[in-house]
Amino acid sequence: MRNVTKDNITDVFKSYMSADMDPRTREIMGSLVQHLHDFARETKLTHDEWRQGIAFLEGCAAIETEDRHEFVLASDVLGLSSLVDMLHSRDDATSSSVLGPFHVSGAPPLAVGGDMKRHFGGPVLLAEGVIRDTEGNPIPNAVIDIWQTAPNGLYASQDEDQDTFSFHGLMTVGADGRYAFTTVKPVEYTVPSDGPVGAILNACGRHPWRPSHLHYIVTAPGYRSLVTEVFPDDDQYLDQDTVFGVREDLVMSYETKPASAFPAGLELSGKVVDPFLYVSFDVTLAPDDT
Repeated sequence: MRNVTKDNITDVFKSYMSADMDPRTREIMGSLVQHLHDFARETKLTHDEWRQGIAFLEGCAAIETEDRHEFVLASDVLGLSSLVDMLHSRDDATSSSVLGPFHVSGAPPLAVGGDMKRHFGGPVLLAEGVIRDTEGNPIPNAVIDIWQTAPNGLYASQDEDQDTFSFHGLMTVGADGRYAFTTVKPVEYTVPSDGPVGAILNACGRHPWRPSHLHYIVTAPGYRSLVTEVFPDDDQYLDQDTVFGVREDLVMSYETKPASAFPAGLELSGKVVDPFLYVSFDVTLAPDDT
């Protein structure tokens, strides 16, 4: 095409795509370029601004490591991660929420009633619930991958003083679908702001804070995998989550209980001497109908 103009370049791009390419790839790439070109035309994007955009992408790539995922973080703070989550959540199941850039695969097994707090200080939190289907029936042998920050606000992958799987556990529930574990109360924390994503936050006058939360990935044969988070209702950043991860059905309440009320049959049974926090949060999985 010799006569490419600012008005026809989008159509020219689409005409260059092969007729036998994957239909879904055609749809996505065509729409992506349509919106990119429309964005440039609408804002009258300058060369300097375009170069800043390229520098942002290059900056993300430059600091990407196995433990730091700046592109995921960019997607999170721009709201894209949460938008994709919400587009594919079902009203009859627990809402999905952002995976975030700090999940570590291969966590060690954690027995039902097991402890993730270990030697760390801070209030003991007992979290439990039942993994159910959309009819309210327990799902036996579901697997729940659990992780969170340490009391210093850092995930294991961020902190050289923690071991690889600190505050990570992989639990397989029994026939009753019940999960239960003890940990330390999660704390609010800031997303990394010393890189290109931090520059975006600063340019927008935004803070980098996330409310405290527990992360879950819940899987079971025949059901859609769920990536989600659970938030306490008294967190100061609940309505200002910088990655837009909070959903109404993911908000729960901590209840303070005396040490004498700590239930039997858990790893910390008989060892809790101070009041502890308790939360019950059930998870509903949707059937895998794909």
